[in-house]
Amino acid sequence: MEKKSLAYHETMETHEVLNLKTVSLLKSKLMQGLCFDNELKALMEKNVQQSIAAINELKEFYKGAKTNYIE
Repeated sequence: MEKKSLAYHETMETHEVLNLKTVSLLKSKLMQGLCFDNELKALMEKNVQQSIAAINELKEFYKGAKTNYIE
């Protein structure tokens, strides 16, 4: 079966979303150590888990598609 291809702008947008999720993950993980409120820590942990799931989903999506632009 032939892989679906991504246009250049789709590749860039996927990269931008992946960067956003990675930064969000890192920020939430680092801020957990500075936070003393348990409810806020729980929210940050939920954000960490959701970010990990989103990053893994984006990686699988990107692996499954080939880029369609001139290098």
